[in-house]
Amino acid sequence: MAEITAKMVAQLRAATGLGMMECKKALVEAEGNMEKAEELLRIKSGAKAGKLAGRTAAEGVIAHLVEGNVAVLVEVNCETDFVAKDESFLAFANAAAQAVASANPDSIEALGDVKVGDQTVEEMRKAVIAKLGENISVRRFDRVQTDQNIAAYMHGAKIGVLVDYVGGDEQLGRDIAMHIAAVRPTCVSKDQVDAETIEKERRIYTEQASQSGKPADIIAKMVEGRVNKFLAEVTLLGQAFVKNPDVTIEQLLKEKGATVRAFSVFQVGEGIEKKVVDYAAEVAAAAKV
Repeated sequence: MAEITAKMVAQLRAATGLGMMECKKALVEAEGNMEKAEELLRIKSGAKAGKLAGRTAAEGVIAHLVEGNVAVLVEVNCETDFVAKDESFLAFANAAAQAVASANPDSIEALGDVKVGDQTVEEMRKAVIAKLGENISVRRFDRVQTDQNIAAYMHGAKIGVLVDYVGGDEQLGRDIAMHIAAVRPTCVSKDQVDAETIEKERRIYTEQASQSGKPADIIAKMVEGRVNKFLAEVTLLGQAFVKNPDVTIEQLLKEKGATVRAFSVFQVGEGIEKKVVDYAAEVAAAAKV
């Protein structure tokens, strides 16, 4: 069994909002498996799903570019927010976005070989590292080319959204992109939610409902209700529109005669856990030398 550390307990507490002892017991029962421990806690307490994998920690920017029927998002990471605001760093991020738009590379490695002016993206990256003294990397990118409409929305330089949609107008596209940035759906419609995810939620809700002591037919209805609520929460079409919660996105699109075909949303550092430096401990250790 994996060692249960204080850090693991703290992570589980942050994800579930439950007490330290509850989290520790769940980790022991799950033999150190964080995902299994979180599921156990959800079954026992009814807590919502945590976002252990979605913590924003690394610094950097989301660069974006829209040229005609092509739109691009690129995440470029660095170590500090200070460097993330540096003109050389921002110029590199914008150059990377331009390279993605023009060359349509199929991987980060291929992007590094694309030339912008007289330098490749990789050569530019190394030059910026040498100048600024921090590790800098292109983490991911998305390129959308469409025969219909593209909406782009940037929340500062930290969150970027692209929406490929049909019908409606520019204002509708911007509203949908802003909604996605704020509410963060995982997909457009419920038929795009993978079966494994739905089954996991159904299993958790069934375990929770079975503890109520209600008849099997009532439990079945309760579970289906919870599953449908979950699908509404994670899908764009099922969500209440942030600017008018009385209307769902699906209703808004129908009213405007529009359809969303796909979307992309990037947030700086999402899924990367930043190392926390204990400077006091470092100083204490140095004093002992």
